[in-house]
Amino acid sequence: MDSCVIPLRHGGLSLVQTTDFFYPLVEDPYMMGRIACANVLSDLYAMGITECDNMLMLLSVSQSMNEEEREKVTPLMIKGFRDAAEEGGTAVTGGQTVVNPWIIIGGVATVVCQPNEFIMPDSAVVGDVLVLTKPLGTQVAVNAHQWLDNPERWDKINMVVSREEVELAYQEAMFNMATLNRTAAGLMHTFNAHAATDITGFGILGHSQNLAKQQRNEVSFVIHNLPIIAKMAAISKASGRFGLLQGTSAETSGGLLICLPREQAARFCSEIKSSKYGEGHQAWIVGIVEKGNRTARIIDKPRVIEVLPRGAASPALALDNSSASSERTS
Repeated sequence: MDSCVIPLRHGGLSLVQTTDFFYPLVEDPYMMGRIACANVLSDLYAMGITECDNMLMLLSVSQSMNEEEREKVTPLMIKGFRDAAEEGGTAVTGGQTVVNPWIIIGGVATVVCQPNEFIMPDSAVVGDVLVLTKPLGTQVAVNAHQWLDNPERWDKINMVVSREEVELAYQEAMFNMATLNRTAAGLMHTFNAHAATDITGFGILGHSQNLAKQQRNEVSFVIHNLPIIAKMAAISKASGRFGLLQGTSAETSGGLLICLPREQAARFCSEIKSSKYGEGHQAWIVGIVEKGNRTARIIDKPRVIEVLPRGAASPALALDNSSASSERTS
């Protein structure tokens, strides 16, 4: 499961806790802090939990950084982490900082819950619909951005994407990774979600398979649609890396994959885009739950939904592929 749930000795309460950390993947230290915090909290949100009682920060400063770099970069990472925690209605009260060969940032999120505050990820039923709340392709976007300064790598993809498109995709990925899944977690209760997980390091297929294994009923997940940041599918194909269309490309601080009753899914997708929750929330119906042996798969030719980055002009991102459709984020 995404978080551990530990029954407490007192009053029918449970302690729900999660930890996660990773290495920097964007150039902006402040945004890296926000992304790291969003990624930690996401494990709580995947269980429908919207409140967090406490956070700890885990921070490793690289020994290869000079003093000036440390003094500039470290406070920005800490500020980003704290700001995201505050947005999530919680606070960082402590943690641990060490010197290490690499920069690492992450943390621990803890909450004490009553049983009605969390949704165990094990109750999907035949006929449910799978909904995803962030587009895929973050790893591809981050790597493509790094390849702008690597002629050998850039030469492999520059026939399918422009520098401007890579920059836009990188900004979109960074924004999405820093967005909390808190709104989606709250709406899981409103629309009677049966199970959920967040999409991170094992890609959409890996996390779907893991969620399917947890189900009490004999069900399987079938994914038909893949919402992907525009042009990232083409980069994945051209580079021969990532496995984005196969669902194995890693994501960082990805969206929630939620099993919803069929009659609720479209309303969930509509509601999450409402302006009352702020900008940037999205959702797509990506698959179904059918009778099966607790496995997950992506169909042979999934429909790719090209998600246009904020600020992108539609003609500049004309689709090369008639099987794909496009949507602008809002």
